[in-house]
Amino acid sequence: MLYSLRPPNAAPGPIVKTVDITGGIVRGSLEHGNAPEYPIAAKAAGIRGTVVLEAKIGKDGSVSDLTVVSGPKELQQAAIDAVRTWKYKPYLLNGEPAVVKARVNVVFQP
Repeated sequence: MLYSLRPPNAAPGPIVKTVDITGGIVRGSLEHGNAPEYPIAAKAAGIRGTVVLEAKIGKDGSVSDLTVVSGPKELQQAAIDAVRTWKYKPYLLNGEPAVVKARVNVVFQP
């Protein structure tokens, strides 16, 4: 787990904490959201696989800043659309909510 704080020589201001966490921790803290909808054309063509997304999870557990890391192009938008609806339990760092950067795997199997 990594986190970054304001550099020692930076001007005074709010401390921003960003934490990188593993997929297993993220998966365990998912509260609710929509399941991905398998695109009909992709399913008919037998396209399957895992779409890996990088996401920022806010202090309130909401998802933002989704970026595709890898996965079949035909499945990427469906994964993004689903993950945007997901809500996580806030991640705590030293007892305080922190912004989290995580990789999210969305698996599509016909």
